[in-house]
Amino acid sequence: MKNWLFLGVAIASEVIATTALKSSDGFSKLWPSLLVISGYGVAFYALSMTLHTIPLGVAYAIWSGLGIVFVSVLALLIYDQKLDLPAVIGIGLIVLGVIVINLFSKTSLH
Repeated sequence: MKNWLFLGVAIASEVIATTALKSSDGFSKLWPSLLVISGYGVAFYALSMTLHTIPLGVAYAIWSGLGIVFVSVLALLIYDQKLDLPAVIGIGLIVLGVIVINLFSKTSLH
């Protein structure tokens, strides 16, 4: 259970860091840049902690898949960046993939 908590922290930290990346303006703004660096540091540390029991491929699929969804939602809310229908369908397929892994894969149980 603790490893799934670490995975949640990894996802949240990566989403915060990636969202701040746009505000950093190519690392020319101090506070957003520090948020990016610290967010990715926490994200990779927390992701590495999940790998004690969750297989690398499964952890990475969930981490990156949910990260894409959350970053896309935040980009819409914060930066008013809209997605077209093919992008929404593609992201929906990513979510479906994460659901299939979690519900049906015996690999994710190790």
